[in-house]
Amino acid sequence: MSHYQHHVFFCCNQRSPDECCCAQANAETMYLYAKDRVKALRLTDRVRINRAGCLGRCEEGPCLVIYPEAIWYTYRTPSDLDEIIDQHLANGRIVERLQL
Repeated sequence: MSHYQHHVFFCCNQRSPDECCCAQANAETMYLYAKDRVKALRLTDRVRINRAGCLGRCEEGPCLVIYPEAIWYTYRTPSDLDEIIDQHLANGRIVERLQL
């Protein structure tokens, strides 16, 4: 059994300025936001938030993936992340409108 119930990977890849990448969409800031939110909700005993290199879906990004379910999401705002955290991570419900 995994140590965490959910393991979340944020693509924080930085490509050259002329190439699409998640870093251009504030992925690092959003990663830090999610990390703080999970901590504030006291979910850190069952949810791990991590940076990742390129996840290969930059054109659809910014993106994150949640394991073990292998559910892929895109997001644009902190409220999108709140919805993913509140619905998926805290309550086990997939947020279809943000799913890739």
